[in-house]
Amino acid sequence: MPNRRDPEDLARGGASTIHPLPDGLERLPWELPRVFLGLDGAGATPEGAATWILPVPYEATTSWGPGTRHGPRAIIDASRYVELYDHELDRDPSREGVYTFPALELPRGDAARAMVELENAVTGVLDAAGARRLIMIGGEHSVSAPAILAHARRHPGRLSVLQFDAHLDLRAELDGSPFSHACAMGRVVEHVDLVAVGARGISAGEWDVVRDRANVTVVTAEEMAGGDWMEPALAALGRTVYITFDVDFFDPSLVPSTGTPEPGGGDWPTALALLRRVFGERRVVGADVVEHAPIPGLAAPDFLVAKLIYRMIGYWSDRSGHR
Repeated sequence: MPNRRDPEDLARGGASTIHPLPDGLERLPWELPRVFLGLDGAGATPEGAATWILPVPYEATTSWGPGTRHGPRAIIDASRYVELYDHELDRDPSREGVYTFPALELPRGDAARAMVELENAVTGVLDAAGARRLIMIGGEHSVSAPAILAHARRHPGRLSVLQFDAHLDLRAELDGSPFSHACAMGRVVEHVDLVAVGARGISAGEWDVVRDRANVTVVTAEEMAGGDWMEPALAALGRTVYITFDVDFFDPSLVPSTGTPEPGGGDWPTALALLRRVFGERRVVGADVVEHAPIPGLAAPDFLVAKLIYRMIGYWSDRSGHR
């Protein structure tokens, strides 16, 4: 049974539904809305939600396994089965409201135009959001660069980006394009400080960038396995942080559903431990989760990524003092 506000109620919230229905039909047992967590009522509206979810199912430059364009829908569908009560926080973060935008439809035949359209869209959403929290769900990792740049322009001082990723994505171009998913961080590194954790698929050129730039800190998967890595990673982050989470950060045994899986990598407790610290000790201003390419018949990774996003919402709202 997916989420319901009232388990004794056979209908989906009656007259409070976010879908307008003809008179007399409000109390029929309609399915949950196809939005994050399946929320209904005032808390699922833009005005009533403390968190906004922006799906961006863009895929144009994947270099091996395709399917990231299906990621946002799979994550949203799985999220309707996530328990709303969070035992770690001992509360229900969804009660602060979560609004889910319709998916952005970007042109796939013109990557430069798509990135401009996305940066303008994120800027517009942030203008409308005010103090609300925004989480973008991709799509391939190329969508992170426009979102990061839109956030960086809004904050005085230097924005830090915390990158969970098996790869550094620091290439200047791939296959002749600077807009590839493999160039996402290469397009923003001039404008932000970068802390990457979990890297284990690194090109020689990217490693040269790391050596040459004082504003890039990398914690490899091997260093994570050796322990004593979290404090240096936190110390490299400034006060204001944007989080970009490529799901190939995880070991492929947990999340095989990604375009370029790398052996080794992070696990669930490690990811949560760092996220908990960052949300608690820094000012997080934005986040995205990208590169989930769902595998038909394999639901566990869809659910893991959905729960990851919900846990991020919980940590973020806990830091904001909303109870």
